[in-house]
Amino acid sequence: MTLNSKQTKTLQKVFERPAHSSIVWADIVNLLKGCGAEILQRQGSRVCVKLGDQRAVFHSPHPQKEAVKGAVNDIRAFLKRAGIEL
Repeated sequence: MTLNSKQTKTLQKVFERPAHSSIVWADIVNLLKGCGAEILQRQGSRVCVKLGDQRAVFHSPHPQKEAVKGAVNDIRAFLKRAGIEL
């Protein structure tokens, strides 16, 4: 897995504690794609993410563009289960 500098910065923000509430959702999606994830848009705001043998469904934020802290925590846990750490 090779991440560009923006994806690396987003990964660092995702793993910081306490969780950030200012990470733009599009940056998180970009990070997941950089990690090799398959992103599938589902009904409404649901987004299915497949990474290796891990799957998860997240809700993209609306109308704001930043992910809430709970979503950032869920993304962090998902990445850890998929074997991605800092």
